[in-house]
Formats: sequence, structure tokens, C-alpha cells
Amino acid sequence: LHAPPPRERHPEIPERIVSIWNELVRKGWAGRCELVRRRLVSREELLTVHTAAHIDRVMAIESGVNYPEPGDTYCCPATPKCALIAAGLLVDTTLSVLRGEKRNGFCIIRPPGHHATSDEAMGFCFFNNIAVAARVAQQQPNVRRVLIVDWDVHHGNGTEAIFQSDPTVLFFSVHGHGEGFYPGTGHIDNCGSGAGTGYNINVPWPCFGVGDSENVRLFEQILMPVARQFNPDLVLVSAGFDSAKGDPLGDMCISPAGYQAMLRLMMELAGGKIVLALEGGYSMDALAVSAEACVSTLLGEDCQYASYPTAPEVSWQCDQTIELVRAIQQDHWSALLLPDGVD
Repeated sequence: LHAPPPRERHPEIPERIVSIWNELVRKGWAGRCELVRRRLVSREELLTVHTAAHIDRVMAIESGVNYPEPGDTYCCPATPKCALIAAGLLVDTTLSVLRGEKRNGFCIIRPPGHHATSDEAMGFCFFNNIAVAARVAQQQPNVRRVLIVDWDVHHGNGTEAIFQSDPTVLFFSVHGHGEGFYPGTGHIDNCGSGAGTGYNINVPWPCFGVGDSENVRLFEQILMPVARQFNPDLVLVSAGFDSAKGDPLGDMCISPAGYQAMLRLMMELAGGKIVLALEGGYSMDALAVSAEACVSTLLGEDCQYASYPTAPEVSWQCDQTIELVRAIQQDHWSALLLPDGVD
């Protein structure tokens, strides 16, 4: 198992997957899901995103090499194989959805991936699972445009860097932000670069305690208009659940109902071809019920969960951020232009 050293307290642990699976079994959804047989992602698939040197450094962990340097990201001899399985599962699930063999998918995988850059492991991540899946998907017929939505509370700096200048991948990230908050990237005015200018949308919430109504409003007013104009062939979601209420690292307030509402909106895109990949989420209870709510939505079930209210001052600050994103991005997306006379 990819697990921290004995007696070391770390939030990214194997029990995260167990908690989700147990909740799916308890609710009866596990038996309605078709499991994907695991395989190791190939070196050729990894090379669509990562450098050969980075892949070699990760694989050397099996022999006792410490990579990355000791810090917040631990490793053990089992880490490379687990990272290869995580990426391979996401690639195969994505390809299965594209071939019409499955309607949609949710990959309960670890280690996560969205912090890993093309040549560096960081933030509990070794291979950028979602980026590899996007690149392999683009090798398939009739798949050119991919939308990646990252709702993890920590900005997906690795994914952003990989697609920074690519107009075929629209990267949309909503995340926490502030002094000392990891990873310190995801600034609102980073719209991409070169040919990819306009294809990077960052929404750094200005405060903590942000909940359902603010995130759904953001999706309705910014993400969905832009996504419809972009017209993706595939939607991939970096589904971290550390913005869920009760998470020890996120300090946000999204309920299972909030995740369901955001997911339902995205399911309207790309003919419903959508795949979620687990990223963060470190409260076992909040993680399990949030992920279960998403699986039930993918299955077409109309399960009802209570939504959590947020403070008026939080909602007001978020409205200001939404309008600032609109002002920055409307030069790139006509769908964000308001009709004359509307402020």
C-alpha cells in the first residue's frame, strides 16, 4: 500500500478509499456500478504529460530513493505501483466512456495527481492522473476539446502548468486562496499564455466558509456559459472533497447537495461524457458522503441532502469575486458579456 510511515500522522491515507467504498456499499450503489479492472498506465501514456526523467525518479522509489525530498509528500516502495494503477484506472475509465461502453465514471484512486507538474512530484501527487487521461483521450477519434474542472480546495497548479498554453484544454479551477494556503498559485488574472490565453480560468475564493449557493452560482454564471461556448468533447473533474464542511484542511462549507448540484450542471455537457477522479478530501465522514452523493447523481438517482447556509458577508465577497472573474474573462468568452443595461 501507498501509506505513510508507521506512527506518522498524515491526511492522505489508504482509509480514504475505504471510507468511500464502505459508504457506497451501505447505500447500495456499489452493486450498481461496473468496476474497471485495474492496470498499470504505460510509459508511453505517461510521456504524453511527464518527462522521462520525472517518470524514472518516481519509479526509483521502489528501490528506496526518496522522491520528492522529505516534506509533506511521503513515499514508500509501493508508491510507484499505486501511482501507475491510479493513472491507468482513470485512463481506462475515460476511454470506456468515450467508446460508449459506460455512461460516465468515478475513479476512487490514490495517490492524487493535480499538483504534479510535468517534471515534479508535490502536494501528495506523483503523476498527474487527470492530465494523462486528457492527453490519451485526445488521441482518440472525435476528441479534440477537453474541459477539466478542478473543485478541490487546493489549486491544481500541476494541471494548470501542463495546459497553460494549450487552447484544446479548458482548465477551470475554484479553490481557496490566501497567505500561506497551499500551493499559493491559482491567481485570478492567470488566463493562460500564448495560444492558450483565455483557456485558464481561476476562481480563488477570497475567504473561507464558502458553501453551496456561492459555488452553484459560480457554475451557473461563469463555468456553464463558457463551457457551452467551448463545447467540449469530454469533461474531466478533479474531484477533491476538501471543500466539504468538516474537512480539516479546507475550512469550507460545501454539502453533499452542493456537490450534486455542481455535478448535475456539468452532466449537461459533452453529451454526458464525464469522468470524476478523486483528488483531496481528508475528513473520512465528509469525504465518504460527498463522494457517495456524486456517485448517486451519476447513477441518475435523485437523492436529497440538506444544504448548508453560509454567512451573508461570505456570500457578498464571493459575488464580488464572480463579477471580477467575469470582467477578466469576458475578453476571451463572449458568453460572459452581459446584455446592455445589465450591471
